[in-house]
Amino acid sequence: MSPVIPPSERKWCLQYFEPTLFPKNRVIEEEGMIPKYLYFVVSGYLRLFHYNDYGDEVTTHINCPPGFITSYINFINQTKSNENLECITECKLLRISKNNLDILTEKSTLFKNFSISVFQQSLVYNDNRSKELATLSGKERYRKFIKDYPHILQNVPLQYIASFLGMDPKSLSRIRKESHL
Repeated sequence: MSPVIPPSERKWCLQYFEPTLFPKNRVIEEEGMIPKYLYFVVSGYLRLFHYNDYGDEVTTHINCPPGFITSYINFINQTKSNENLECITECKLLRISKNNLDILTEKSTLFKNFSISVFQQSLVYNDNRSKELATLSGKERYRKFIKDYPHILQNVPLQYIASFLGMDPKSLSRIRKESHL
């Protein structure tokens, strides 16, 4: 649940969060670079991905509104990321730099606590995702995905969803076909 932001602190949102609009298929943070921003998704769909040893794209995260996205550990530590952040669709985002996030969390206990909560949720999400990839079958991962994120299925290309679920597109097609029987 999002915190209620008192008017006295709302001005800081306007001061430190920059509204941006990116077109479909735009990479907005590149691997090998330090992530510049933490993004809040107002509208649109984004993904984090990297290239495996064979040069194939591996989607590690798909995000939709409302929510935050970046290569979190690299953003927090200001280290080079091995992931790309790409707009799957046109995206309206609010972004904040690490420096401005630090200033904002110094000024506001509300934003500090909220920021900690966002990063904790990211860690829990990634831990759960790792466990699911290790323990659930492809069919179970797909069923859980469509139950938890039906809107993503309608807005994100199947090759990204297949990669996110840890399978190739042919396997996802087979599972989808079997699920409709």
